[in-house]
Amino acid sequence: MKKAGGNAHFVRVMSHIAPGVDRAAHRLSGGRMLLMPATLPSLMLTTIGRRSGQPRQTPLLCHLEADGSYLVVDTNFGRPPSPAWSLNLIATPRATVTRRGRRLPVTATLLEGTERAAAWDHLVEVWPAYVSFAQRSGRCLRIFRLTPA
Repeated sequence: MKKAGGNAHFVRVMSHIAPGVDRAAHRLSGGRMLLMPATLPSLMLTTIGRRSGQPRQTPLLCHLEADGSYLVVDTNFGRPPSPAWSLNLIATPRATVTRRGRRLPVTATLLEGTERAAAWDHLVEVWPAYVSFAQRSGRCLRIFRLTPA
């Protein structure tokens, strides 16, 4: 799975299929399941839409830190624009994470400098395709730490 994640054709197909399948699996399992929980660490992030004010759910890969925080990166599958969830977190850093059926309120912090560089190394260990996503996107991917509130 990790090798396929860097393949542009695989990513193009999965970017259209995976989010909807993940949302459906999450809803039907009461928040206990996403598409690839056994192979890749993942969570469901609920943000508040910066324009609508409505809750918005997004399945994301993550890196669980020792202190219980999560690292997430705004790859948008390597497409140039930043994903809406990232812009929503910048506007309103309060959000909710659901992982393995457990809901947790979190506060998002945008990482910069050496803190971002260290986080990037951990994220690439989890999902090496982040490197190709960053190259294809042509932008500096944002990394957020989601800390339990």
